[in-house]
Amino acid sequence: MASSKEYLNFILEQLSGLEDITHRAMMGEYVLYYRGKVFGGIYDDRFLVKPTKSAKAMMPDADMELPYEGAKEMILVDDVDNREFLRKLVEAMYEDLPAPKKK
Repeated sequence: MASSKEYLNFILEQLSGLEDITHRAMMGEYVLYYRGKVFGGIYDDRFLVKPTKSAKAMMPDADMELPYEGAKEMILVDDVDNREFLRKLVEAMYEDLPAPKKK
């Protein structure tokens, strides 16, 4: 099942307090970037983020889910209605994320 454009737009609106959030469509899903680094995505209308140290610390009881078959587990973000929490989460994760690969 592909993710809906409506859910993507909802998450992007929730993250609108952050500058430089971008996304890329990929096989019916959406990869999310913050300041050029991949931090998560929208998969089957679920907001999933990479299991960084910061993300695990901020959501210690969160469920781990597969974005798609064969992928590494990611953290399911349940509290998508809390803009302030989402802003803090993504900002905290930024330092833990690897630099983008050179092409």
